[in-house]
Amino acid sequence: MDVRSLRYAVTLADTLHFGRAAQAHWIAAQPFGRRIQALEREIGEPLFARTSRRVVLTPAGERFLPRARQVLAQLDALLAPAEGCRDEPGVLRIGVLGFGLADLWPDARELVGARLPDLALSTVELAWEDQYDAVRSGEVDVAIVHDVGGADDLVLDRALEMDRYAVVPVGSDLAGADRLTATDVDGRRWVSPVGGVPGLAEWGDTSGRRGSVDVRSPSGIPTAVATSGWLGLHGEPARRFFPHPGVRYVPMEGPGATVSVASRPDDRRESVAVFRAAAHAVAAVALPDRNRLGP
Repeated sequence: MDVRSLRYAVTLADTLHFGRAAQAHWIAAQPFGRRIQALEREIGEPLFARTSRRVVLTPAGERFLPRARQVLAQLDALLAPAEGCRDEPGVLRIGVLGFGLADLWPDARELVGARLPDLALSTVELAWEDQYDAVRSGEVDVAIVHDVGGADDLVLDRALEMDRYAVVPVGSDLAGADRLTATDVDGRRWVSPVGGVPGLAEWGDTSGRRGSVDVRSPSGIPTAVATSGWLGLHGEPARRFFPHPGVRYVPMEGPGATVSVASRPDDRRESVAVFRAAAHAVAAVALPDRNRLGP
């Protein structure tokens, strides 16, 4: 579910005419209609009843559209420039750990571009050990971090909560499991994320034994697992962003991983405020299980 589809649905509810609604968004009627149909499939029921003469809201549409309007109003308020935060558009340096915002990147970029079309986004790859310090030092303006605590001096806005997955060697007896528990992995060796923050070790802690296979960034976990034969931990999007023929990703019990946008509390630039708001907004729309529009 993306922001553009919500805007299309709200315009269609206002006009009750596919052609006029599509024209309002400078898009042809057919692709506009396909976006509405895709939204309805995702919701699981039709929002509009179509006849040869008119378009009307269904009962599901009557329930859904007010909530969609509320979300869009909140999004527009978030993206409005805060008083005293204006600056000249330039380059926003974004530190990225691992897959960062994962599937939310396209929508986040679109929202930032709509508010600040002249702003260029530049990314800097981070490791666990420098994900906070890069923000503190000003090396980056904002950072997409694995939120494991230890950064009370920064502003951290939650963007994603993801399920925990074990990264298992393809030849392991655990590779075919549907789900793993602490008992299943008891006594196994685990690769260790290196970051110097106690919360990182706590997130990765299991009942197994740890060794000397250290990994400095999330992207290195699959290779470390494949080469060592030990186990690793990751967030769910790693299945798509870090595929590796030598490993399998298996759901595992335990606390998931939190991805947050980190920035300095004294940085009141509009570009920073807009990026933080965009990340929050797309997460609220795109994660219906945790940020639900419906009851």
